[in-house]
Amino acid sequence: MNKSLYQLILINFRVFFREPAIIFWAVLFPIIMAWVLGIAFSNKGESVRTVYVTGAQKIPDKISGEKVFANETGNPSRIKFQKTSEVEAIKAIKQGVIVIYLEMSGDSLIYHFDPVNSDAQLTHLILERELNGKLNGENKTSVQGLQTKVTRYIEFLIPGLIALGIMNSCIWGIGWTLIETRMKKLLRRMVATPMKKSIFLSSHILTRIILGGFETLLLLIFTHFYFGTEISGNILAFIGVFLAGIFAFSGIAILIASRTSKTEVANGLVNLVTLPMMILSGIFFNYHNFPDWAIPVIQVLPLTVLADSIRAVSIEAAGFTEILKPVAILSITGVVTFIGGLKVFKWY
Repeated sequence: MNKSLYQLILINFRVFFREPAIIFWAVLFPIIMAWVLGIAFSNKGESVRTVYVTGAQKIPDKISGEKVFANETGNPSRIKFQKTSEVEAIKAIKQGVIVIYLEMSGDSLIYHFDPVNSDAQLTHLILERELNGKLNGENKTSVQGLQTKVTRYIEFLIPGLIALGIMNSCIWGIGWTLIETRMKKLLRRMVATPMKKSIFLSSHILTRIILGGFETLLLLIFTHFYFGTEISGNILAFIGVFLAGIFAFSGIAILIASRTSKTEVANGLVNLVTLPMMILSGIFFNYHNFPDWAIPVIQVLPLTVLADSIRAVSIEAAGFTEILKPVAILSITGVVTFIGGLKVFKWY
């Protein structure tokens, strides 16, 4: 091999392994993502499916507690039955927590689920095979499809995309812009002007509110006319959640960009914040696919709080009372991160 070619290859390897961020994103990150998504979607036969039961004061033992069905197939299905009201059952379907619920009506057993949901169809087949005629004598069974629009996947997806758009708009629109401006030495010129850091940073937040509002409005208009989606809850409550989300992620973006001046570090920080939440926070699929121990951690992530709040208003017709707690959490996150970023912010 040509000596100069050998030396050049050696130099490239040295440069690669000298930068920890490159090693993480090129080597470790794909492994971590494979592990996370593998936990969420593998071993579905061993996972526990939750099924709500309504319409009976006392439910039969066959549909109470946790049961193992189809054990003889070698791929058993674990079903966890939970007694609740019809209102709570429909709410859980809207949130994606369950895909089917049972209604006990006299000697009849009625299955309620979205007929186009493949997971719901599979769960129905498992239950029908095991329960038909085995509850209290010979029970009549029937299927009642949920025809409401809020059971469609698109109704679940759009609020998640709105939340994701808010996060990306703030983290990249504010955080990366500040970092890039510092790298180009433009912030050094601004420090000579009689301008407070708080005014300078607040201008970025207000810009994101205007641009983010325009982007969200376009998405809502498109999905309304093309897919027939709509916001079921209070519009003002939706605006309150939107503003709280903008403020929270603007504060996080400012904190990320407060001192960073290198492209490699900036890319690493931005991706470290955005990518895990993009995967974990239930944007494209329900985070209840993850193990039970992980769900409490996922639920406190800012993107999860924002997405769940938007879904509550859009799908569950939530008002100000229901979204007060998540709005407070997002607002406090914004205040803490904004003040922290303001304290450590450097112009150059």
